[in-house]
Amino acid sequence: MSETPLYTRAPMKTSLSLGLFLALRQVRRSSVGTTALIIFVMMLTFLNLVVIRGVLVGLIESSVNVFREKYAGDIFISSLPRKDYIEGSTDIISIVKNLPWLEAYSPRYAESGTLEGTYKERIDFTEKANTAGGIVTGINPVLENQTTGLSSALISGRFLTPEDTDSILIGASLLKKYLNVEAPGVSLLENVDVGSRVRLKINGSVKELTIVGVLKNKGEFDRRIVMLDSSLRTLIGRSDYNVDEVAVRLKPGVDPSIVKQALVASGVDKNARIQTAGEALPQFLKDIKDTFGLLGNVIGSIGLVVASITIFIVIYVNAITRRKFIGIMKGIGIDSRAIEFSYILQSVFYAVMGVLLGLLILYGFLVPFIDAHPINFPFSNGILVAEIPNTLVRAGLLIFATIFAGYIPARLVVKGNTLDAILGR
Repeated sequence: MSETPLYTRAPMKTSLSLGLFLALRQVRRSSVGTTALIIFVMMLTFLNLVVIRGVLVGLIESSVNVFREKYAGDIFISSLPRKDYIEGSTDIISIVKNLPWLEAYSPRYAESGTLEGTYKERIDFTEKANTAGGIVTGINPVLENQTTGLSSALISGRFLTPEDTDSILIGASLLKKYLNVEAPGVSLLENVDVGSRVRLKINGSVKELTIVGVLKNKGEFDRRIVMLDSSLRTLIGRSDYNVDEVAVRLKPGVDPSIVKQALVASGVDKNARIQTAGEALPQFLKDIKDTFGLLGNVIGSIGLVVASITIFIVIYVNAITRRKFIGIMKGIGIDSRAIEFSYILQSVFYAVMGVLLGLLILYGFLVPFIDAHPINFPFSNGILVAEIPNTLVRAGLLIFATIFAGYIPARLVVKGNTLDAILGR
């Protein structure tokens, strides 16, 4: 038998005002411990939405930052795909030097080479030589340090000087002392460190050199052998001064795409490939970044579902325990929409308080703390990426989910038979 309404439905404004009154009354009379626990769950859910994704993305974002700041610069100029070096390098460098947006630049030579260590102690020539291969990079130490601050990557020894014609820097990932791994195809120098004499082989040319420093910034130079550009140029017999790459650092606030367009307009693209740091980023880093972002979203979505279920259970239990009271309110003429709205407002209260507390912890503690103390991953110093627009979107999703989760149980209980509710049947 259907229930016959005993009253005329109140205007929406009246229902909303009454719902607000009921919600405030309910929150004030509820247990402080229970309210604190629900808000705490909402806070953890919000942090789960933001922090897990932020750490996963930050893990790769740190590598992206190191690639730009410590290797490629804002603009990276390299040889064309079918060329061994940048033809007309002196003219291109002259154009770069005259850019009004230029902060610093570093031209480099790059050739594949092999280092052999402890060769003087080698007795048994049937055993494999103590070697490691890598990209040999010739730099002007002054220009390189102005552009990428490479000297800050030193973990042992000293930086190159213009007089170090027989010296090299070596990336830590080429030394077994700093990267003690055993894997097929991985060859690392053993018993070699700062002060060791090594033999460098490039295309049949051989030169004995001394290691004066070890580099490690979890970036490109960790896997490179660095020497003076003049020494490498002599070793490979390149007398035309054509370099292999040029890293360009721009003044703060300058849009790299504008500088790229200016270089293209100057005809640089005819002899070289011009890329912003983002375009020059290795494809595997781009793929990992996208994958980690997706993974973070999936994990966050699971947390959102858990939060919705939590709110559903809380509101449903609350409404069930107050079913008789709800029946009495309906019996005396209170609009069911006001009752439903009161439970929705309770859900919003829990979510908003959890989000506000989460924002305080996120931007007041977590972000500055992790920026100051990056997470030490093997291939990256992880940071916490928490862009404000992205964070606000996730906060909105959490609030929307709790509104929906609060409405459903309230609706289920409120739409029940008034007499049955009053009598507890």
